[in-house]
Amino acid sequence: MQSGKMDGQMISKAYILPTGDEMREGVVLDTDSPMIMGELLRMNACCTITRMPPVIDEQGEIIGQIRALSDSGADLIILIGGSGGGHRHSPTLGRDFTHSGMEEILKDCFSTSLYGKNGHLWCKLVCGFLNKTLLINLPGPFVEAQAAIGAFRLTVMEHGLSPKYINERMAQAVKEQYPTEK
Repeated sequence: MQSGKMDGQMISKAYILPTGDEMREGVVLDTDSPMIMGELLRMNACCTITRMPPVIDEQGEIIGQIRALSDSGADLIILIGGSGGGHRHSPTLGRDFTHSGMEEILKDCFSTSLYGKNGHLWCKLVCGFLNKTLLINLPGPFVEAQAAIGAFRLTVMEHGLSPKYINERMAQAVKEQYPTEK
């Protein structure tokens, strides 16, 4: 399942896992999950999609949730938010651990760091397999999440489940959302 062309029918059980204290506390409204569900259903109208309650920005909590969902037989886990890691660049910015948690538990993964003026100082996208479960993360801002999941859907439909190719296409789609200087 990790290589070769496939159609969206092979992803039949997916979980969406929002991350972040601001999401968990209700400060930020999750508009990404319904949009992501729509994209997954475009791939496979019979896909079972579960949106999990938001997990706090603690690496151990994120890893625990990923492991539990993977152990449940998920084909795909999509993590939303926590891709910025702003606290690594400035103590005034929020704490994000999604990408570092993913990198800790994925033996082989592909990642892309993006720098821009999009509301993020920095964004890191990670893609890889935990056993037979594909993990991807999406940035929280709606237009970036929309671009990334759209690129994911098209890549899987056209080229299959290659984490490297999925990561490259998603990163390019997010980068295209960044404003250009004139």
